[in-house]
Amino acid sequence: MENVRELFQVMTRRFGLLNKNCCQVGGSEVSMVQSHILYELLRKDNPSMQQVAENLGMDITTFSRQIQNLVKQGLVSKSPLSNDRRVYQLSLTPQGNYIAASIDAQMNQYLAEVFSNMSEFEKEMVIKSVKLLNNAMSKSTVCCKPLI
Repeated sequence: MENVRELFQVMTRRFGLLNKNCCQVGGSEVSMVQSHILYELLRKDNPSMQQVAENLGMDITTFSRQIQNLVKQGLVSKSPLSNDRRVYQLSLTPQGNYIAASIDAQMNQYLAEVFSNMSEFEKEMVIKSVKLLNNAMSKSTVCCKPLI
């Protein structure tokens, strides 16, 4: 029988998820967490901090620290809503948009190269299987928490 945990361990390493910094664009190094934040901001139109933190499954305190770093780097801007000053909207700066789009392009290129080693049927099977796994994980009572 396959060692399923080992399969996921190897895949995690091959995706570079254990690296401190996942991406380098120009002179900017971006951590894996920051890359996920930038990707969410690239996909959404001025989401609130709370929305992005929830989408990423991060607590708001940790998320706020990451946003502060991204603001300092000039990649993200944070502005209060005009009708509720307690809620902050996030958006990418032009530099942040460039970096997020560059990382997105790099990842798409990497995935295209990986899938080029498979038949069309195998590629579709992997994508369908990942969707199935993501769906099952969303229903898990221990999702995103280590089993202790």
